[in-house]
Amino acid sequence: MGEVGKLLIIFGVILLVVGLVVLALGRTHLPLGHLPGDIEYRGKTVSFYFPLMICLLLSAVVSAIFYIVKHCRH
Repeated sequence: MGEVGKLLIIFGVILLVVGLVVLALGRTHLPLGHLPGDIEYRGKTVSFYFPLMICLLLSAVVSAIFYIVKHCRH
């Protein structure tokens, strides 16, 4: 049960760091919501936006974090 607690603390710290980074980036006015490669459609009555590049970047960052955590545990 102690391992689960340590893992939850690690995830909590990671979420805290990610939250602080998102807050800091929000104050710099970087266009993170509209990167090249995002899918955006605006019709007459409907609009659709899918942040594809943000998803890919987040996936790469989360994968790197899990890779680092995995290798630090050994």
